[in-house]
Amino acid sequence: MKLLALEPGESVLDMGCGAGSIAIPLAQAGHPVIAADFSPAMLGTLDAGIEYYGLEDRITPLELAWDDDWDLVGPVAKAVDVAFASRSVTTTNLKDALAKLDRTARRRCAVTMVANSSPRYDLHLMNAIGASVTCSNGFVYAFNILIQMGALPQVTYFESPRRDTFDSLEAGVADFSRMLEHGNEDKVDRLRDYIAQHMIENPHAGEPGSKGVPQGRYMLDHVRKVRWAFIAWDPVSAPSS
Repeated sequence: MKLLALEPGESVLDMGCGAGSIAIPLAQAGHPVIAADFSPAMLGTLDAGIEYYGLEDRITPLELAWDDDWDLVGPVAKAVDVAFASRSVTTTNLKDALAKLDRTARRRCAVTMVANSSPRYDLHLMNAIGASVTCSNGFVYAFNILIQMGALPQVTYFESPRRDTFDSLEAGVADFSRMLEHGNEDKVDRLRDYIAQHMIENPHAGEPGSKGVPQGRYMLDHVRKVRWAFIAWDPVSAPSS
């Protein structure tokens, strides 16, 4: 939200809004928000949040996917001051997705994309047990596409910390085993040894966690960090005549 650098009262499109983790605080700060997502379940949770906080006059939910025809079901061209997608650019046509944001915004566009391995992985742990990890270059493609579109994108990198908690060694192994795919399935024993050596008491056990469930009794002795690229640009598409 800080990197968006919104001006007072500016309208926004939050594409891939999920349950409203950004749309709701933006609306509370006085911004009219079109909150779009392809998932009816997510929009249902958003609707509950809108009602809870009394934001019916500030947030307009919209069921919309990247691959939809935005001329038919999306916001009209130049509908908002700022259009962004935070960690939600999930499409096979990245160029088309960026162009759709560009056409919707009058002043500024932005996307936040992962800038190392997938958030599903603990890169520190994977390196420690000798597991291979494929890093994402989607943000590089996005930057190059924007250059080709005639934009001058600006990139800011930041990291978000994550703590994975669990209630026992075996529970930790079961949880982290989800990372052992694409040829790493034989690293389970190394994974178990690593967790056994690096699991520590969680001082916040039982408190609400990031996913709305109580935190487990143990955690690893390092903080998992995910690096993100925030890419912003001034729209290059012309208003519709």
